[in-house]
Amino acid sequence: MPDFREAIATVKRRHNVAIVSAVAVVCVVVGFATGFWLLFRLAYVVAVAVPLAYFWTRAMANGLEVEVHRTSQRVTQGQPLEGHLVIRSRSPLPKIWLEVKDPSSIPGHASRRAMTLGWKGVEAWSYRTRTRVRGVYTLGPVRVTAGDPFGFFRVTRTFGDTTTILVYPNAPDLPNFYIPPANLPGEGRIRRRTHNVTPNVAGLREYAPGDAYNRIHWPSTARLGKPVVKQFELDPASDIWVVLDLEARHHVGEGEDSTEEWAVAVCASVARYFIHQHRTVGMISFGASLRVDDPDRGQNHYTRLLESLAIARSVGDAPLSNLLLEESRRFGRHTTVVVVTPSTDPKWALTLVSLATRGVKVAAVLLEADTFGDAPSSIDVYGTLAAGGVYTYTVKYRDDLGRVLSAGADHERDDAARVSRAEG
Repeated sequence: MPDFREAIATVKRRHNVAIVSAVAVVCVVVGFATGFWLLFRLAYVVAVAVPLAYFWTRAMANGLEVEVHRTSQRVTQGQPLEGHLVIRSRSPLPKIWLEVKDPSSIPGHASRRAMTLGWKGVEAWSYRTRTRVRGVYTLGPVRVTAGDPFGFFRVTRTFGDTTTILVYPNAPDLPNFYIPPANLPGEGRIRRRTHNVTPNVAGLREYAPGDAYNRIHWPSTARLGKPVVKQFELDPASDIWVVLDLEARHHVGEGEDSTEEWAVAVCASVARYFIHQHRTVGMISFGASLRVDDPDRGQNHYTRLLESLAIARSVGDAPLSNLLLEESRRFGRHTTVVVVTPSTDPKWALTLVSLATRGVKVAAVLLEADTFGDAPSSIDVYGTLAAGGVYTYTVKYRDDLGRVLSAGADHERDDAARVSRAEG
């Protein structure tokens, strides 16, 4: 749209120059016909003013230097995007009627300023744009436009390159998020030795050639007077698969008030919770295409999940039930699947129940789409999930996600109590 408006403005300016030139020609013709001297004077003024305005404009646009400083190319939704611009004139002539703009596709971004630079003058300013909507956007290049006093000509110079800005989705902090434990003995209490570095230290042994220096236990090394390294063990806790439903026909609402945005926020929060628990988390979604992030742990993996969620759009045509069936080969008895969806189609609920009968631990976060916009009630789907023994969270519009998704803490305490009684 901005390019279209600029094209219209260019056509208008050229139209004005053509009109003025035509007026000068008419003045000359009529002046010869009538001998009226004022018409010749007017034609002379136009003949001088138009070229002068052209060369004036080009002179104003030349001899400029622009420095662009951007704080970050990765921000979280709601955080400000900051930039700092410095414009310098290398010309001894003053620069008048300069328009400086740092364009961006970020909604709500406005960084434009009109200025005048004196002899080798310098002008600088900073801006802060709040990123309200997740996604991938462009910023720059900076454009400096000079114009003449009559508005006949405009010359634009560009500085810098186009920068890609990635806005991560907001992930509300979850104090707790309950899911049924997978079929592992003790869900993490049985451990196996591993050569990889993990958060779990199993013991110490003497240093052997080839051991990494970051595995040396320095206090024991100093006490014993010989190199001692740490041995690690592998936590067999189950993989967590988060399945995000992006089928277009089930999502309602617009912008920040849509089921799409809330579903993405739920996925980001759930992934953040389990990553902080040192669990392996994977994610599956089908929007414009199938996207699978294999289970892994660590902050770098969480960043990759946020990148996937930042570009997720509810434009898919694959039903959630089909997605679960196609990807069911990834789910085993040592897997927990968390489905996030606003879908009111009972087929996916039956598919999730069938996964549970195979030994896969399942849970669902059901967004009540009728609270976001015009959509059917989700009571039938909830009933199917409850009858199949699927632990389900329900999220309504304007709910506090941190409170709603932490409501399973009582169930987790009950599971812990049952395990304690069984061990006793």
